[in-house]
Amino acid sequence: MMKKAAVIVAAGKGRRMGTEMPKQYLPLLGMPVLAYSIRAFQEYGVDKLIVVCAAGEEEYIRTEIAENYQLGAIILVPGGKERSDSVYQGLLAAEGTDLVFIHDAARPLIDRDTIFRTEEAAVQYGAAVAAVPVKDTIKEADQDGFVERTPDRNRLWAVQTPQTFLYDEIRRAHELAIASGDHAITDDAGVVERYLKKPVRLVMGDYRNQKLTTPDDLKMLEGFLQ
Repeated sequence: MMKKAAVIVAAGKGRRMGTEMPKQYLPLLGMPVLAYSIRAFQEYGVDKLIVVCAAGEEEYIRTEIAENYQLGAIILVPGGKERSDSVYQGLLAAEGTDLVFIHDAARPLIDRDTIFRTEEAAVQYGAAVAAVPVKDTIKEADQDGFVERTPDRNRLWAVQTPQTFLYDEIRRAHELAIASGDHAITDDAGVVERYLKKPVRLVMGDYRNQKLTTPDDLKMLEGFLQ
């Protein structure tokens, strides 16, 4: 039986929300955004649930979220300067597991089926990400703002989380990135692609698994839940 960990990345400030409170703590129909992701992975049945937060916010999460909403055991880890640094700290806390889900706290509507599809593909291929086919035509622009090319929409996917990996491989990929001084990668699949030269399997996500970035997104998420 594989041991599984979930690393929920919740160390960002979410400045585009225009709120003093970080977006992962905002209420979403009466429950903090972060609590939705914690509950989803706990109900899924991971062996370790790690929340990477900004240093100094551990007690807030423990008392105002985990205890108030009767969530199960979580491991709280302070994050780093960049997202990749925070993910790596989460991976260190996940040591001893075989498979790790890396998920953005700002995607509260993650569902069990999507988690399972990423697990199934990661076990087979080593790395898998939830994604959905894009609905709009995408234009690639040059530096002057003119259309340079129009990619084939049928081959384009919008990547979501969780991004799910065999533990030893994603940790090795991050350590290679750190050794090279590369801290700017915002996509964990990209770390595997760049440093392990491995293909990453795309699996169907869910269009409701949207990322909370702006106030309009909050209204959209509320609509999905109602």
